[in-house]
Amino acid sequence: MAASATTREAGVAPPVEKKKRKFKLNFPTAFTILFAITILAVIATWFVPAGSYAKLAYIADTGTLQVTSPQGKATELPATQESLDETGVNIDIAQFTSGALTKPISVPGTYERLEQQPKGIGDITVSMVSGTIEAADIMVFILVLGGLIGIVNKSGAFESGLLALTKKTKGREFLLVFLVSVLMVLGGTTCGLEEEAVAFYPILVPIFLALGYDSIVCVGAIFLAGSMGTTFSTINPFSVVIASNAAGTVFTEGLEWRVVGCIAGAIVVIGYLYWYCKKLKANPEFSYTYSDRKKFSELYSTGAEGPSPEQGKFTWRKKTILVLFVAAFPIMVWGVVSQGWWFPQMAASFLAITIIIMFLSGVVEKDAVDAFIKGASSLVGVSLIIGLARGINLVMEQGMISDTLLDWSSNAVSGMTGPLFILMLLIIFFFLGFVVPSSSGLAVLSMPILAPLADTVGIPRFIIVCAYQWGQYAMLFLAPTGLVLATLTMLDMKYTHWLKFVLPMVVFVLVFGGAMLVAQVLIYG
Repeated sequence: MAASATTREAGVAPPVEKKKRKFKLNFPTAFTILFAITILAVIATWFVPAGSYAKLAYIADTGTLQVTSPQGKATELPATQESLDETGVNIDIAQFTSGALTKPISVPGTYERLEQQPKGIGDITVSMVSGTIEAADIMVFILVLGGLIGIVNKSGAFESGLLALTKKTKGREFLLVFLVSVLMVLGGTTCGLEEEAVAFYPILVPIFLALGYDSIVCVGAIFLAGSMGTTFSTINPFSVVIASNAAGTVFTEGLEWRVVGCIAGAIVVIGYLYWYCKKLKANPEFSYTYSDRKKFSELYSTGAEGPSPEQGKFTWRKKTILVLFVAAFPIMVWGVVSQGWWFPQMAASFLAITIIIMFLSGVVEKDAVDAFIKGASSLVGVSLIIGLARGINLVMEQGMISDTLLDWSSNAVSGMTGPLFILMLLIIFFFLGFVVPSSSGLAVLSMPILAPLADTVGIPRFIIVCAYQWGQYAMLFLAPTGLVLATLTMLDMKYTHWLKFVLPMVVFVLVFGGAMLVAQVLIYG
């Protein structure tokens, strides 16, 4: 203190203490992650041997089976059970002729090494563009969804509806999280509600925020709950049904195990969300995404000031707009489940509702169009990420390394017996889920190869189907090649924050799923 006073008296400025700069590691954006993985996939095509299985498909126009050799030579066979038996494909011919199996499946015992197909520097960007083109259907759906949100926002219906909802749910906020989670689990286990789930964020995220929750709760109640249901699929046609068909069994085998798993998974994920929400309500700073709360609130227009008295009036016009907006989603689910809709039809239905709301809102034509464009542009990043993820799969397919990884996997477990065999298979499907993030794609690629291994160890093939489901989907909670990055980008959430939240659920799926698989082997083996 004395030295400081003397220094001031002498007119000399005291020395300035330099603050140590803390090194802060910024996790890269979704685009950078996918770009890096694309580069790694290109590099892998130089070092992983190229190879392929023969592929078998049913040609509906000619009513024949077509076998395409690894070299690309196509041979037609009569669409009979004898033809399948001769090729070593132990699947009922009705699975092909009925349309249950529409994608080419791998033929066991036909893997051959082929000339290397290495990709170059130019293929990095080409694959990114090609993957985006291939994902055009879902991208258009997302852009139309964004436009619909923009129109509803412009009408003021969201603000008025949220104000009314928060008043009615005071003290019972978690009830909505519970109901949404249950519905998403049911949607996942019955019809594989995954990519379509992006449509639910715009309607539910502002509600969750108005109830005092954060972005983690939004993703947990929608993506995590839906994925947990899909992990323990019971009658999901895009997962367990197509996998069972490709494995040469029926999806009703092992159904009781999957039902038990689904119930347990639902209880665990809802309990986990309840624990997190309770901690969050007690201390908002507990939020894993607390540092990004302001930016996230601004993204979904949930500022603390709330709507003005005039905006807060919940008129018949606004009520009708919200009814139409909400109705778009059950219509979408109905179309997918019963009418065979896919993204073009879903986008068209959303666009029709958007046009109706435009006329009903009373907003002038130019402002309505501007609102649609602004809403669509806000989701451009999300749609591009889905396209870039598809590009990674294209690199591995064109480099012909996917079948090689599958051949290595089948050889790795060959000769094992009992619980060790099924646990190793669970781990293999976990890693294959990164390489092939499509549930139906991995099913037709791997089931004809890995399901016959069940015969060699004396266990039913449905256990292999369970290992495929629980292993692949444990990875899809994490895999950048799946829907995770698109979801996080839509909510402007850091991958590290999501990783911290979701890792306990990944551990649960692998441990609980592994225990059930071992129990199945001990009972049926």
